Amino acid sequence: MAATPASGGGGAYSCETAERTREWMEALADFLRRHRPLLEAHVVNFFKGRLWELVDAEWMECLRREPVESLLKLPSGCVQEHWPATLREFVLTARSLVIPREQKAPQSLVSDIHVAPIGTVLAQGMNSKKKHEIENLAAVVHAIAKRCGAKTVIDVGSGQGYLAQSLSFEYQLPVVAIDASSHHASVTMARAERIKKHYAAKCVEKQLLMVPRTVTCHVLSSDTLAAVTLDACKDDHGGEHVRETKASTKKITQIQELTQGSPPLILAGLHACGDLSVNMLRLLFAKVFVSCEQVKALVSVGCCYNLLSEDSNEDTDTCPGFPMSKAAKLSELVLGKSIRDLACQSAERWRNLTMDIALQNFDVHAFRAAFQMVLEKYFPEVSRLSPSIGRQGKALRRQRLRKVVESQMTTEKTDNFSSSTLKEQNKNTNDVDSVIHGVDTGPDDIHHNACQKFTLFKDFTLSGLGRLGCGSVEDSRLLEIWKDVQPFSEYIGPFWCLRAALGPLVETYILLDRLLYLQERSNLVEAMLFPLFDPTISPRNMAVIAWKLSANSSEA
Repeated sequence: MAATPASGGGGAYSCETAERTREWMEALADFLRRHRPLLEAHVVNFFKGRLWELVDAEWMECLRREPVESLLKLPSGCVQEHWPATLREFVLTARSLVIPREQKAPQSLVSDIHVAPIGTVLAQGMNSKKKHEIENLAAVVHAIAKRCGAKTVIDVGSGQGYLAQSLSFEYQLPVVAIDASSHHASVTMARAERIKKHYAAKCVEKQLLMVPRTVTCHVLSSDTLAAVTLDACKDDHGGEHVRETKASTKKITQIQELTQGSPPLILAGLHACGDLSVNMLRLLFAKVFVSCEQVKALVSVGCCYNLLSEDSNEDTDTCPGFPMSKAAKLSELVLGKSIRDLACQSAERWRNLTMDIALQNFDVHAFRAAFQMVLEKYFPEVSRLSPSIGRQGKALRRQRLRKVVESQMTTEKTDNFSSSTLKEQNKNTNDVDSVIHGVDTGPDDIHHNACQKFTLFKDFTLSGLGRLGCGSVEDSRLLEIWKDVQPFSEYIGPFWCLRAALGPLVETYILLDRLLYLQERSNLVEAMLFPLFDPTISPRNMAVIAWKLSANSSEA
């Protein structure tokens, strides 16, 4: 039967006004509440809690027989005509509530925008994903800064300075790069000096080359960010030398005198982690900035929703990262870390997985859930502590995939599998996982019979027990547990795909909450959500863009 796709956003919902955004969020909250058991389920408890029983038995019976390719398309809203009507309704309704994520041309945001390609020197150290992000984000930041009269960029959560350096060298903008890591500041400074020499050699006429100033500071609130920003901007930015500044937090009353001498600013953040993105939004309305209007605009692309602080379930002395808007607070929808973590799932990445990689992912989830059964039975005191065994599943996949890659490379001359092909396949990520996407590994390399899968489970378990400092368990006892759970492992793929279909809804709700927070202050700012990156390359591709309402910025 032919598959029926569904497009995100559905046309029924809009976020052009605060009222429409609230309606969309209410529909999302209602849908998420109805499926809360599935949202809260965690794969480690899959066998222990018999989690497949949370799902309609007809759905599971149908999906366990589906080809892997169909399962991988489910989070994108793709249904099959022979599926139960209630299952089709669930998938299509979920997809209709998701904000459209297809990348839009930057010219649709600012008509005269110029996207400067990043050259070889500036791109050193960037993978293709980072290069794609920096090219598009830097162009948008420059264009909006130009439109609203901002003279200096504050790069919040600057990392190794890729965005800051692109804005400095390609767009000649003064930049203050703020990051919590002093190591990142050192890397930014050293890299900027190398790039500066290259650009200086290209200059025909004497040109003042600006390099980013670095600030090392843990930004714990919008007040901290306001103090750091003003402190960093109080000096002249025309000098060529970069110096790292340990910025101390000042009270607002102590920095009022700095505001008059500060240049107009635009805030920018590329995947600013957790509450950092939220603090950027709140900075627009910090009293010290509202009165003097230093901050003209912001462009923020968030990530790491699992690291957001949340009201009602986390103890925090500052304003929580979620919820932000009045409407979300009144709805009293509580997410929690596990559900916020689900918001990082990417439907685009799911549908681009190969069958082999997908099956390996499902196997690893089964191993982790079975490992939990081992802990429950033989180390209950450890199990009660909800231990983390790190990114062991990813390490196991990489180890298995690396063996396949190495095997292919040893037969390079006979099968014409060249290293250049590997480099081409590795364009979009540094992960070994993606290297294997285009490799025909054959069924014997990836799909294992019961004995082989038990061997992998045993290796996974011994490694996990070692990480937790637990003793060993006899093979016969591990085999007993594996035999008990193995018949139900076929439900893991369908279950995980159904849960992954809810992830984009959670992210949509969080993004709309941030947008509505700005729209509730529509007398001060204009705001929008804009899909800035290709979601297949950069899944966290939605930018929150806002600018102060004034004569100079109304065009943007």
